[in-house]
Amino acid sequence: MSGVFIDGGWKSGQGPEAVSTDPATGEVVWREATASSADVEAAVAAARKAFHPWADLPREARIAILRRYKEVLLERAGPYAEALSRETGKALWETKAEIASMAGKVDASIKAYDERTGVAENAMPFGRAVLRHRPHGVMAVLGPFNFPGHLPNGHIVPALLAGDTVVFKPSEETPLAGQMLVEALEAAGAPAGVVNLVQGGREVGQALIDQEIDGLLFTGSAQAGTFFRRHFADRPDVILALELGGNNPLVAWQAGDPAAVAALVAQSAFITTGQRCSCARRLIVPEGSEGQAIMDAVLALAPRLSIGPWNGEEPFMGPLISERAAGHALAAAGRIEGVRLLEPGRVEGLSGAFVSPGLIDVTGVDVPDEEIFAPILQVRRVASFDEALAAANATRYGLSAGLVSENPALWDRFAARIRAGVVNLNRPTTGAAGTMPFGGLGASGNHRPSAYYAADYCAYPVASFEAGAVLDTTGDIKGLRP
Repeated sequence: MSGVFIDGGWKSGQGPEAVSTDPATGEVVWREATASSADVEAAVAAARKAFHPWADLPREARIAILRRYKEVLLERAGPYAEALSRETGKALWETKAEIASMAGKVDASIKAYDERTGVAENAMPFGRAVLRHRPHGVMAVLGPFNFPGHLPNGHIVPALLAGDTVVFKPSEETPLAGQMLVEALEAAGAPAGVVNLVQGGREVGQALIDQEIDGLLFTGSAQAGTFFRRHFADRPDVILALELGGNNPLVAWQAGDPAAVAALVAQSAFITTGQRCSCARRLIVPEGSEGQAIMDAVLALAPRLSIGPWNGEEPFMGPLISERAAGHALAAAGRIEGVRLLEPGRVEGLSGAFVSPGLIDVTGVDVPDEEIFAPILQVRRVASFDEALAAANATRYGLSAGLVSENPALWDRFAARIRAGVVNLNRPTTGAAGTMPFGGLGASGNHRPSAYYAADYCAYPVASFEAGAVLDTTGDIKGLRP
């Protein structure tokens, strides 16, 4: 297998060689030549050539290919999950769930397309009014490293269903995951040019967005999202769907059993080693004994969270994506003023990519409004629920938020006032479903939620007013002279 897939064929890229390694062991997982600018141009040209034939297929034909893709994913679930674990360091229980989510996306997307972007017709005095939806054209998909199968799949499946064609660039950290996704689509019978793969880093992504594409579907950092907004400021014809990060709050107030609260905190802040955009970054608790009891419970639970490689005894947490990422996260944590309740750090006996959970009390401290993509949680104690709401909303982000409480009245106030796209009660902030929208506002996105709502940005509405025959409407012309 080679580094690019263009117009139905695999070949070596014309760019420099790149390597992907297992962050837990340093073992080489993938080594190939990446795409050149000429490869990117050829991939977009192939997608453009394939667009009309693919869009003109009966919808049932596209559905049949995507249903076959689902079958291929399930047939290959074991090897694919192991490859994801090797490349990301995530535990097998996580990567198996990721493959299941990818397969589940097919049926969810078909249902969403029918409900949100299908065909609707109403009778009119002259005939009928018909609402149809049409694909945009060539979609560039840029994938992230944390869910390198599930998240780009969440863009690609709805795009293909709508009739768009795709040029996909995976994260340079997880090229194998992207390659195996495209291999599954190839095995499912996707026609040549409908899905194209270009591997590489930032320069390949830049070459892709410089092409004449019709849409950019991106999951990644807020900084990258800001760049894309500026890049396409003079190209309103390019639809942007940006799934970005979050500085997500979790408020615990009148929450009952501190141990139960601590379990939700751990699953919000430390799952996937903090590498989910929906992870809680800020915990807000009451001043006094209630807040202290919650903190004591979290501090008691955190050391019990197992940390280790994916191929050992099943861990709760694996490594960060790289030793470099771990260094950046620990440096960012070191710049936060506050009381170290639990100091994050390297894990003895494991690679430099492993980081232990951290808990920093920032009460009364002004800290940067930034996302630290690691298992590092900031705690703030406040005097009232109004202050808790204000602290929760004190961010430029707006992706996810959560309330842990046994008081329904507090939930009513929280749900009405919190500024986020995913808002959960007595569940982890990371709780999401493919049958619901997923996305945020502010620095967390551009008001184009994905998951069930991905259908909205993969096709545009066309309103038609149609009469079955040419009728003489001369009498409808006002002020007509004899």
